[in-house]
Amino acid sequence: MYPVYPYYSHEMKCEQQPISFPPQHQDRQPGLEYLMTPRPIFDNPAYKGSGKLLNKVAIVTGGDSGIGRAATVGFAKEGADVAIVYLYEQQDAEETKRAVEYYGRRCLLICGDLRQEAFAAEVVQRTLQTFGQLNVLVMNQGVQFPQKSIMDITAEQLDDTFRTNIYPMFYLTKAALPYLQPGSSIISTASITAYQGSKLLVDYSSTKGAIVSFTRSLSLQLSERGIRVNAVAPGPIWTPLIVSSYDAEYVKTFGLDTPMKRAGQPFELAPTYIYLASDDSGFVSGQVLHVNGGSITET
Repeated sequence: MYPVYPYYSHEMKCEQQPISFPPQHQDRQPGLEYLMTPRPIFDNPAYKGSGKLLNKVAIVTGGDSGIGRAATVGFAKEGADVAIVYLYEQQDAEETKRAVEYYGRRCLLICGDLRQEAFAAEVVQRTLQTFGQLNVLVMNQGVQFPQKSIMDITAEQLDDTFRTNIYPMFYLTKAALPYLQPGSSIISTASITAYQGSKLLVDYSSTKGAIVSFTRSLSLQLSERGIRVNAVAPGPIWTPLIVSSYDAEYVKTFGLDTPMKRAGQPFELAPTYIYLASDDSGFVSGQVLHVNGGSITET
């Protein structure tokens, strides 16, 4: 049953959350959540849905794990059916599906490579065939490959990072737009690195800066259609991307440099995605909301 999976207990105060993690590394991105120690916390039972997304349909890329899983489960608690898109992480995706169904909603699993425009179009069509509508598009896929020098960023790595992190924004939006009605919401996952930069992530940070500009520009284009476009810029969050991109020694101190002296957990971002997906943010578009443990950024 779903409750065996990691969740936030009433007794677990923020200051009691793990502030450091055991050294660990996975050799393939975007990584597998079920192999992590400790498992990321993606649900807070104290959060009770109130029908903010009742009978809405969302697509969440990278919805199998991490931030995408937390957003997916949060959407289900608010009454939405969700299609989640993932690259290869079948076991993680099945766990997310069980969590969605535990909250009484439907979950469609779609496996494939969003670097291919034809597959992005297929994602939208399969969602429509299954649920009959589309109201929320969350674009959350991403990879990162730390390098100490720009000289070590190969043409292959640069191409992979941009084709994964930014190209699907265009592919999915173009495929979804004919079916999005006024009141629909497009949400992208940016990053604190778009604002503060990152010594080890020059190419990744560049794609996240592109996502910020994409969000602002698209919001202007779609405002007259009544479609809102926003983004979330997380700080360090405990997800499979971290253990699959950094070495084990780096993981031991991950997130300790935030003002709150810890990394965030995925469940701490879910309400932000719910807010941007729901009518609560009906007068919000072209914005980036920062969930980063207290770091001050220029917006």
